[in-house]
Amino acid sequence: MKKITLFLKNNTAISWVVGFQLFRFLLLPFMGLMPQDAYYYLYGQNLSLSYFDHPGMIGYILRIFTDVLGQSVYVIKLADFTITSITILSFYKLATLFLSKHRLFRSLVLFSSTIFISILSFNSTPDVPLLLFWTLTIIFLYKAIFEEKKWYWILAGISMGLAFNSKYTALLLHIGVLGFLIFSSKYRKLLISPWLWLGIIISIAVTFPVWWWNYQNEFASFAFQSSERTNSISKFEIKPLLFFGTIGHQLILLLPILFSVFVVFSFKHIKKALIKFKLPSEKTLFLLAFFIPTFIGFFVISPIYWVKLNWMMPSYITGTIIAGMYISKKLLKTQLIIAVIFHIAIASQVVFYFVPINSDDTWVSWRELGEEVEEISKNDTQAFIFSMDGYKTAAQLRFFTSKTIFAQNVIDQPALQFDYLGDKMEDYRGRNAFYIDSDKRNRNKEKLGKLPVGIKPYFKSYVELDPIIVNKGTLKERKFWVFYCKDYQPKK
Repeated sequence: MKKITLFLKNNTAISWVVGFQLFRFLLLPFMGLMPQDAYYYLYGQNLSLSYFDHPGMIGYILRIFTDVLGQSVYVIKLADFTITSITILSFYKLATLFLSKHRLFRSLVLFSSTIFISILSFNSTPDVPLLLFWTLTIIFLYKAIFEEKKWYWILAGISMGLAFNSKYTALLLHIGVLGFLIFSSKYRKLLISPWLWLGIIISIAVTFPVWWWNYQNEFASFAFQSSERTNSISKFEIKPLLFFGTIGHQLILLLPILFSVFVVFSFKHIKKALIKFKLPSEKTLFLLAFFIPTFIGFFVISPIYWVKLNWMMPSYITGTIIAGMYISKKLLKTQLIIAVIFHIAIASQVVFYFVPINSDDTWVSWRELGEEVEEISKNDTQAFIFSMDGYKTAAQLRFFTSKTIFAQNVIDQPALQFDYLGDKMEDYRGRNAFYIDSDKRNRNKEKLGKLPVGIKPYFKSYVELDPIIVNKGTLKERKFWVFYCKDYQPKK
């Protein structure tokens, strides 16, 4: 123990990294289950080659952790924390290939202190495994290209495939490596190398389960991820607020200093390429190839389409290494001060919940809701339960209750993965149901007054019960409307 303490004292940067991770680890027991956690846990409990909205890697990871360590909120959070910690170690390994020792540690501290690492450590999303396999892929590609170790093309192919099996944006890895080789005067010859194409073929082979699932399900996932967004972008309606919103959430995820460094070096390199027709060194060009398509690409479409805050995360890997080449010690200190302030604020909110969140995207009161739903459903043990907020309440109730839970598939509306769990609603004809919905504003304790219009045709009659109020009189208080719907009549 003394040796570890001495090592940390003599390695300030490592101390900061360990400190941030220890902080996150100690915060895990205070984190409640987010709707995303519950939804991707549902993936793992219903194993499949792939899933409607994303490939299944995050679900498989949660299944492994909960099978080994037990089903609990803490274990789910521990899974996210563990995978993200491995990503940090992989980032460190990658950064050693490009940076001198002092710039290496600056880059590592920058990376570890960001809010986006905290989000990945606490919240189950496909980005958790994506960033791990993204980082590993770039390491393997570096070895294959710069160190001419041909067998690394195979490892890169496997890792690229696993990244795609985490999230579809991993296709940008293929764009990155091919883009680098096209623009590289020294390594362009690798475009005709059989090893490159062997790696790409292997990556496609690894993704076969995703393609096969889509083939079996009329390419539902690919259509869901592409058609709506393509239609929205094709309308080309300029909405400045979307652009400024993108800037805002990137400032939070990266914190102002790192985001500003990203903007500065992006402008510098793009200006040199377009005006002076000068490309950076081969290694910097390699890093930019996995940064620009994602970071700049999504910024380009942000004025016409809402870019989700996590879409740019893969670009942070090589972007932060480049930032380590530029950032000064003074700016790094400023970044750390801001990071500490933000993380203290986050911890205070998690532990004490000072600011109520008027949304279902919260970690509070779901367990209590599950207990209340178990209690009221005792009056009709044959009744099923459903909600209609996408997946959030339904996924949480599946985790916290032993009841039969559905989403809006009850009334023949698209219900994401709930449409692919093998349930046949005809089997529930004539059964009664409890409809649960949250009052996100929780303005009063009164009943809603009427069942939503879209639900009425599916039941012969209904009775509104007293709303469920959990954590009464506290900042965590939440209100849920409850309807007892009788004699279900599915239309299909």
